Amino acid sequence: SQDRDFHIRILLPSDFQLKNARIQCSWHLKRVLHGYHQIVKQRLQHCSDLVTFMVELKTILEAALKNAQELHVPPPPEYYSSLVRDIETLGWDKVVYIDTGLNTIKLKGEDSCGRQHLITLKLNAKYPAEPPDCFVDFPVEFAVSWIPQSSLIDIYSQFLAALESLKEFWNAMDEIDKMTWVLEPENPTRSATMRRIAIGNNVSVNLEVDPRHPTTLPECYFLGADHAVNPLRTKLNNNMHLWDPDITLIQNLKDVLETDFPSRAMLEKTDFTMDCGICYAYRLDGALPDQVCSDSRCGQPFHQACLFEWLQGLPSSRQSFNVIFGECPYCNKPISVKMSMKKL
Repeated sequence: SQDRDFHIRILLPSDFQLKNARIQCSWHLKRVLHGYHQIVKQRLQHCSDLVTFMVELKTILEAALKNAQELHVPPPPEYYSSLVRDIETLGWDKVVYIDTGLNTIKLKGEDSCGRQHLITLKLNAKYPAEPPDCFVDFPVEFAVSWIPQSSLIDIYSQFLAALESLKEFWNAMDEIDKMTWVLEPENPTRSATMRRIAIGNNVSVNLEVDPRHPTTLPECYFLGADHAVNPLRTKLNNNMHLWDPDITLIQNLKDVLETDFPSRAMLEKTDFTMDCGICYAYRLDGALPDQVCSDSRCGQPFHQACLFEWLQGLPSSRQSFNVIFGECPYCNKPISVKMSMKKL
């Protein structure tokens, strides 16, 4: 193939069925065909005879060799000198990481509030005709404006501009993390738009903040027993007209919900985090107990998955689509749980 010789061995089973044959080859040929193994296997199973398979294998091998050559053609010296000039213009102090082939570059930037952020650039074979792949920890898509005359300096300028456009969002999320007790996620990334914060007595609220409009009322989903969360839902509906974009998100939530949010520093963990009444654990595959018995005298929390599995095992329970109805394992009062379809 392409003026090169490759040796392979095909081991046929006793019934001579090609679909059950095994192929042995050198490490070099195996490396060339890396990424094509599934295609080779498929053709081995569908070809009617060995000659047909060998013809198709040669076609696959030629395509693999051609792609490998295109990927490994070294760029001209001007490519590297241009990159080095760009980095020198940016400043080597902004470089966090760079590989020996100048294919992957990590740069750091700082927004006007002093938060540090990273951007990872992966330069492909068509750079600078095409932009590098850019990886950032943003809650929105980072789309690069690029023309063949663009450079790393242009990308970095767009990166800094994007940081400033998201400044208010990160201010709001930092305020939530500082002023409230965040139950989930444990270690939020800069791209995370959700926070589950404690209110009290196994009651919490999921906040989904719009990164484009962080000063507007976020989506609120309350978790807890009905007798505890229903008053909060009522206050939210009655007071949402009081929301003022000119004051902080947390202060707005306090005014609208007519409640304070306890911080982790104020109260012991046991005041808000009770273990699941079924598995006796607090975290289960990263999930917290978010299903609570609605009886005010019980109020036992459960993991959604644990309660669903428990109720499924009771002959007295009944299920309607992905909602199952039964009795609380602790007080025998009616309880129901909805399992997401992807977990069924």
